Amino acid sequence: MSRLSGFGHDRPDGAGGPGEGSLSLAREMSDAVDGLSHLWSAAGQKANLRLSPHQLRALRILESGPGLNLTALAEGMDIGLPTASRLCDRLEAAGLLERVLHPHRRREVQLHLTGRGRQVLVEVASRRTHALAVVLATMDPAEREALSQGLRAFLTAQEGGHHGTTGPRDPHQ
Repeated sequence: MSRLSGFGHDRPDGAGGPGEGSLSLAREMSDAVDGLSHLWSAAGQKANLRLSPHQLRALRILESGPGLNLTALAEGMDIGLPTASRLCDRLEAAGLLERVLHPHRRREVQLHLTGRGRQVLVEVASRRTHALAVVLATMDPAEREALSQGLRAFLTAQEGGHHGTTGPRDPHQ
């Protein structure tokens, strides 16, 4: 793993010099994402009801698509139907989702978050936001602004609209 030094001097192969451009920055971002992922997961685990990242992801998918069926949830999570079914069994047993017969297709079951399921998502989001705010508060205001600008530029580039580019750029530039 590289360090956020920007130059990768800690790499045993000597790679990561400033001439690597995008590739060097990608290594830095990878480290930052690892740190963010750990912070994100730890904050989620401190909620009153401890759920796995997999369970939280299922709840978020169901929040954004109320009434999805089991097949749609499995596809959205890129898991098999038996795994999705067991996941829903656990979430239902915890009182976080309910299965309801589809009003027009009698063989189809819709998945809906319960009020408690929505509460858990609000609590986890609040804890994660607070954990991020604690870290951001330790940064210099200029660093926070630079991070904000960089994140906006990254999202724009990811959506394909950065400075009129039509395709992916060479990561070695």
